Amino acid sequence: MNTVLSRNIGGLIKSLASGAATAVAAGAGDATEDSGAYVDRQGYLSAKLVITFEAVLQATETLSIAANAQDATDSSGTGVADFGTAFANTVVATGGAGGSTERGTVEIDLDLNTANQYLRAQFTPDLSAGATDTAIITSTFILGGADELPPA
Repeated sequence: MNTVLSRNIGGLIKSLASGAATAVAAGAGDATEDSGAYVDRQGYLSAKLVITFEAVLQATETLSIAANAQDATDSSGTGVADFGTAFANTVVATGGAGGSTERGTVEIDLDLNTANQYLRAQFTPDLSAGATDTAIITSTFILGGADELPPA
């Protein structure tokens, strides 16, 4: 068995940051779609879009996120279209008693066999509170299924 296959997953995947945003309840970035930068997925046949968040929430207040991927034929967005299955707007975090900081991820699996060469993430954070809660959200593509394995 090849050691890279059993002990070094990092040798089989590639991560590419796509977007980042901050949101303030009832203010900047709240309920606003963020479109990340296009990343080149050439040579990879599958991906996981990972949306990571950290939210400061008052008790019982929530953070909801909707997310999807788009593909295009070039890095400027020519022929852009939604790609794969979207993550429907869903509550992903709820503030604990007295308020709390919540962290987590939203993940979307993507089969890239029919995708164009470039991908970008889109996500919409939605905070339920008025002007008190905040969130930081980032998006990263984890690419796998390379056409060629890296040298062992």
